[in-house]
Amino acid sequence: MQLLPLVLIFVVFYFLLIRPQAKRAKEHKAMVAALAVGDEWSPPWHPRKVTETGDQFLTVELAEGVASRSAPHHRCRPAEGTLKNA
Repeated sequence: MQLLPLVLIFVVFYFLLIRPQAKRAKEHKAMVAALAVGDEWSPPWHPRKVTETGDQFLTVELAEGVASRSAPHHRCRPAEGTLKNA
């Protein structure tokens, strides 16, 4: 009977914290795996075009003739037509 509140707290934490975070991580991993050369990848402050992909790093074009190699960050997402409209 004394163990019931502890088990209940664990179940609540699982459904409110652990499970949603695991789902977001799985979606992000699938999104990063689907990236291909030519895709637009956008952190909130600056859209970029993917020029090369690897297992752990992306090479993105920052400006014409300027490229940067970095790990895909959790704040980045596929761009919504930002480079095509510019």
